Amino acid sequence: MDLPLKLNAPVLAAGDGVVAFVGTVAGTPVISIDHPGGIRTTYQPVRSDLKAGDNVTEGHIIGRLARATSHFAGEHDGLHWGALTGPDKYIDPLTLLEPPRIRLKPVDAPGRRRF
Repeated sequence: MDLPLKLNAPVLAAGDGVVAFVGTVAGTPVISIDHPGGIRTTYQPVRSDLKAGDNVTEGHIIGRLARATSHFAGEHDGLHWGALTGPDKYIDPLTLLEPPRIRLKPVDAPGRRRF
């Protein structure tokens, strides 16, 4: 999933976990985090001072967005966020997020216009 983010912006851990990998893959800086339940999240292009084995908590700054280094640079500037449940078993990372709560107000609530 590609998310808009500015260069050098902080990148936050999606959940509690243990850093599994920090390094470069195909010229792109990557950090991966193992979470409970066998989920691994990946973040790229992200430069990080963390090391494999470091514990992180949800919302922890895990690095900063780096410049895209692939031939797609400019087309896909921003954060690429991925999630896996096993080798080559990618899932939609949005399924890991809690859905927003929607609360409807009654039509006759103070300050509401009636149609």
